[in-house]
Amino acid sequence: MKKSVYRPKKFFSFSIRSPAYCLLFFLCLLFIESCASYRLEKLLDLESKEFLSKVRYIITKQERKIFLNLPPSDRDNFIEEFWRKRDPDPYTEENEFKEEYFARIEEANRLFREGGTPGWLQDRGRIYILIGPPDRRDQYPRGSSFYGKPMEVWHYGFFPIVFIDHAWNGDYKLEPLSAQQISEINKAQKMGKSEIAAKEKESIFNFDLDIEKVGPRKVIIRIAIPYKNIWFVNEENQLKTTLGLSTEIFDSSENKVWAHKKDYPLSLLEENLKDIFGKDYIIEVAVELEPGKYSLTVELENKTDKRRVRKKTKFSV
Repeated sequence: MKKSVYRPKKFFSFSIRSPAYCLLFFLCLLFIESCASYRLEKLLDLESKEFLSKVRYIITKQERKIFLNLPPSDRDNFIEEFWRKRDPDPYTEENEFKEEYFARIEEANRLFREGGTPGWLQDRGRIYILIGPPDRRDQYPRGSSFYGKPMEVWHYGFFPIVFIDHAWNGDYKLEPLSAQQISEINKAQKMGKSEIAAKEKESIFNFDLDIEKVGPRKVIIRIAIPYKNIWFVNEENQLKTTLGLSTEIFDSSENKVWAHKKDYPLSLLEENLKDIFGKDYIIEVAVELEPGKYSLTVELENKTDKRRVRKKTKFSV
């Protein structure tokens, strides 16, 4: 008679090379590093803690790690070198960057007194410190409607930044308007306002192209352009632009059988910026064709900044 041997069931397992192990190992390292960093920061003297707090927006992770691991005797030299590296003109006695940075902290505290957090630690304060004062600051106490939440729109050239007071407590939170915006803001300490606007202008102008058959001979050409990729011009509190669309269809013998050219003007109010975040502007064009194989060419131009995108695809009817 065979003896039955009880073996406990394995609910999960992973090898040292498995993705689960790697992820767990990585998370453990992050946790250990975070705990170590917190412990080192707790041991800092008041002057060193004050330095780390004030430069939180501009110090790199590597600089922070080095500073935390320095002996107290070397911290003054680190701080001196920290500001020296950021001095735009080392041949003058003043460090213009340092003076401007602390001046913006003071100004942020003065401007953004609402809420229970010091102005320089709020989202508006952070952006003000990193990028500087906006070219224009529009305030909407009732948001985009009479019962809306308080909102502010800051303009840096054509680059809009929106803040919303969700809790009605004066602490406005940043509302990103494009996928690139947070990244651009994080890089702001390395560039000026005009460079940020230029960078935004260089963002990808693209669209999605789809062809839907809706009948024996009829198709719908559908073009979806993310609003975040559309470059607007500001005119009297309205954002405006025009999209120029040019489409051509060729048969299997490369003969042009259909063409369409039209301008599509766009206009929206500044307070509606937050409502279009993550959405697309849709253009649909209906075409009737004989059964067969075709190729489609679509060219889209944003007439505000003259950017163009051209796409080709094949389809059958």
